[in-house]
Amino acid sequence: MKKNRNEEDRVIGRMAEAAGVPKELVLGVPVLHITGREEIRLENYRGIQEYTEELIRIQTRTGQIRLTGKRLNVEYYTNDEMKVTGWIQSIEYL
Repeated sequence: MKKNRNEEDRVIGRMAEAAGVPKELVLGVPVLHITGREEIRLENYRGIQEYTEELIRIQTRTGQIRLTGKRLNVEYYTNDEMKVTGWIQSIEYL
C-alpha cells in the first residue's frame, strides 16, 4: 500500500529532527515570520501567482498562501525569502 503525502512528511520530519536538521528545510514547507499586522517574511516559496495592493497569492510546495490587505508591497524577494509590507488583514492557506 502506498503511503500518503502527509504520512511521508511526518516520517521525514521525525528523521530530520533526530538528525538535528530543521524539518522545514528538509520538507520545504513555508515558514512565515509575522511582525504585527504590517510585515511578513516568507521562506520556502515557489513563486508569486498574483500581486496587487489588496491581494498577494504565493505558490508554495504545499499549496498557496493568500495575503489580503491594503497597500501591500513586496519589498524584496530572493530565491529563498520574500518580505511583504502593508496593512495585512488576512492570511489564508489554500
